[in-house]
Amino acid sequence: MKELAPIECIVAENAEEQLLLWKARRSIPPSLYRVRPNRFNEDIVVPRSNIPAMVTKIQEIGKKYDLVVVSFGHAGDGNIHVNVLFDDEERERAHQAVVDIFHETVKLEGRITGEHGVGLTKKAFFHLNIDAPTMRLMREHKKLLDPKGILNPGKMFPEEGMNNDGH
Repeated sequence: MKELAPIECIVAENAEEQLLLWKARRSIPPSLYRVRPNRFNEDIVVPRSNIPAMVTKIQEIGKKYDLVVVSFGHAGDGNIHVNVLFDDEERERAHQAVVDIFHETVKLEGRITGEHGVGLTKKAFFHLNIDAPTMRLMREHKKLLDPKGILNPGKMFPEEGMNNDGH
C-alpha cells in the first residue's frame, strides 16, 4: 500500500531531537481545532500487523460520513489516536463514525481502548471486547469489593440492556 508509506522517518539521535519530536506530537491535538471546532478523540489499539488495514478503514469511514478524521499513534504498540472532527450540525454523523470505527477495530482483532481505559464515554461499547460471562464475573467481583456500591458508582460497567451504539 504505497499510498500509506511514510514520507519521512525521523529517529531522534539525542535528547534535544527527542524533545523536538515530542513537541511536534503534542502540537497535533490543539492544531485540529483550526480544522473543526469539535472532535471525538478516541484511542484504539490493533495488532501492529493490522495498523495499515485499520488506517485504511478509518479513512473509509471518514469518507462515508463526509467527515475529517485524523489518526496518529505509536506503531510500536498498535495504539492509534483517532480524532473525528466535526461542526455542531455534524455531531450525530461523527458519533456514528466512532461507532463504526469501534466495530472495525474489533474486526481487526483490536480493542476499543489503548492507553486511556474505558471511561464513561466508552462504557456503552465495553461489550465489544468483553463477553457476557466475563462481564458478569467482573460485576460479581465489583460487588465483593464494593458491596455498598460507593466506589465510583455507575462508572465501571454499562447499564444492562444498553445497545451497542451508546444509547
